[in-house]
Amino acid sequence: MNPTPEEGNGVPRFAGYEIEDELRAAHSSRGRPIRIAGVDEVGRGAWAGPVVVCAAVTDLSPPPVLTGRGGREIGLTDSKLLTGEHRAEFAELLPGWLAGHAVAASGPEEIDEVGMTEALRRAAVRALEALPVTPDVVILDGKHDFLSRPWRVRCEVKADQRSVTVAAASVLAKVHRDRLMAELDAEHPGYGFADSAGYPSPAHQKALEEFGPTPHHRMSWSYLDDLPRWRHLKKHRDPLAGEGQLSLL
Repeated sequence: MNPTPEEGNGVPRFAGYEIEDELRAAHSSRGRPIRIAGVDEVGRGAWAGPVVVCAAVTDLSPPPVLTGRGGREIGLTDSKLLTGEHRAEFAELLPGWLAGHAVAASGPEEIDEVGMTEALRRAAVRALEALPVTPDVVILDGKHDFLSRPWRVRCEVKADQRSVTVAAASVLAKVHRDRLMAELDAEHPGYGFADSAGYPSPAHQKALEEFGPTPHHRMSWSYLDDLPRWRHLKKHRDPLAGEGQLSLL
């Protein structure tokens, strides 16, 4: 499926197979079809909850398309550019269309223990290793390769707007994490987890000031520096003790 530009701005309304086609062309002399996984994450900048990663593989067939108001087609793209309703609709359709997908996470304790980059890598590896096939190439959204060896990685800024494989991963990761955070909202009302998904918000900040962090908060993050009643709970990694060593100061 070729992406259709929005009127006047030239930005694709749908993600296509642009990056996948480039990888397939470069791999065409190797005798078998290349296996490509798209990977995207959500929750990296949140104060609470896990970082969630989805890895997805397609068979390069046309992806599902939704019908919006007035019959307008709504295609796969960056999950942040879709409404919550459309993300949920896609999340119901994508498992039946994808050749394989897996969702994995690193929770707050793991993030505090090893840092975000390593926690993100671990979650991505768990998702990739859970796929039905081992990919030859992994497309990462962004310019930072947090996977590295032994994975062969193609980093692309806004890959979720140019690759339906990454767009599918983006949607599934976002819907999975949003639903998880909505469940945590029921356990810890007042923090706004259902609305802000653990990201900074006025309601979140107010609840932290009054009630302190929950067991789902990242306790090594700097937001605790701005909470005088609770900053003594902050965890610090000791750079002299090696990666993953935590202390309470």
